[in-house]
Amino acid sequence: MNTDLRMPMGEGGLSRRRFALALPLLGACALAAPGDVLASADPRVQRASRVLMGTRVDLVTAATDARDARALQVAMQAAFTEMARLEALMSRYRSDSEVSRIGAASGLRPVPVSPEVMAVLRQAQRLHRGSAGAFDPTIGTLRGWHFEPGQEAAPSPAEITQGLRLVDARALVLDDAAGTAYLTQRGMALDLGGVAKLPILQAGLQVLERAGVAHALVNGGGDVLVLGSLQGRPWRVGVRDPAAPAQLMGVLELEGRGVVASSGDYERGFVRAGRRLHHILNPRTGWPTEGVHGVALLARNVDAVNGWGTALMVRGPAQAPAWHAQHPEVEVMVAHADGKRWCSPGMTASLKPAPKNQG
Repeated sequence: MNTDLRMPMGEGGLSRRRFALALPLLGACALAAPGDVLASADPRVQRASRVLMGTRVDLVTAATDARDARALQVAMQAAFTEMARLEALMSRYRSDSEVSRIGAASGLRPVPVSPEVMAVLRQAQRLHRGSAGAFDPTIGTLRGWHFEPGQEAAPSPAEITQGLRLVDARALVLDDAAGTAYLTQRGMALDLGGVAKLPILQAGLQVLERAGVAHALVNGGGDVLVLGSLQGRPWRVGVRDPAAPAQLMGVLELEGRGVVASSGDYERGFVRAGRRLHHILNPRTGWPTEGVHGVALLARNVDAVNGWGTALMVRGPAQAPAWHAQHPEVEVMVAHADGKRWCSPGMTASLKPAPKNQG
């Protein structure tokens, strides 16, 4: 399970360089530092960045008229506000979040939740069933894992065994009529890190769209959503080589609506006794996944890919072709831990040569 949905920067955040498998390529359009709105040589293109969900979230908006620059900035601030609101509801690192309250009341009583949280919980349940348990939102009980610099820690085998007794998504009971969520066993906890980020980013994009923005890009730690185009040209998203993250293996061009979602074992982790331990946990074993180095997914909409990067990391490289056959609307790249790669035919066709000066 991906444990990325974090709030506090003090727990690590962007204190080191992070390699996301997918990243937007904006040519001369540099991205702003977190917290800034970057002045642009071309006022038709506006950019801003904030730290949300333990990663850097970038917004890029484009207009046909330079007079719209101020309106773009206002819309971007509204988008960040909405994403921060949703993060506050779903982060397990905030004691006042709805997700934390559900855990605190586990085995005791149902907890009222907002419609946005209910929608993500429903999606997590569907993903659990569709992945045959490879994705499980109740993996929050495995609290002994810590992957931030200076805080690296692994739970003992006994702690993992104890925690696994409370990992069971079937014990999450949702009541749409009452608007409540309930974990039936005392001590259970939720972790929505693998399924909440994309809906939160999508909510930010929807704020922009409601404000009349027709061309925008949202990038959150390697999950990239686009709308429209960049001044008449496709948005370009680079796909890193998981075996050499400083290099690009290709570029995807997106116009209209599209999403590139990525997961990998290279972003947050540490080495213990010669074994690399990373932040994507297998809910069946309680240990980091093995066999898959990284996954990139390309689709038109978020629902088609949400959570599946994590689930495919858990399921292993051999499962990718069969999964793609069942989900032909999603193009897939899976990098094996042994250096091999499997790409769906559509992903191979979509990947353009990477520019030599990017990466």
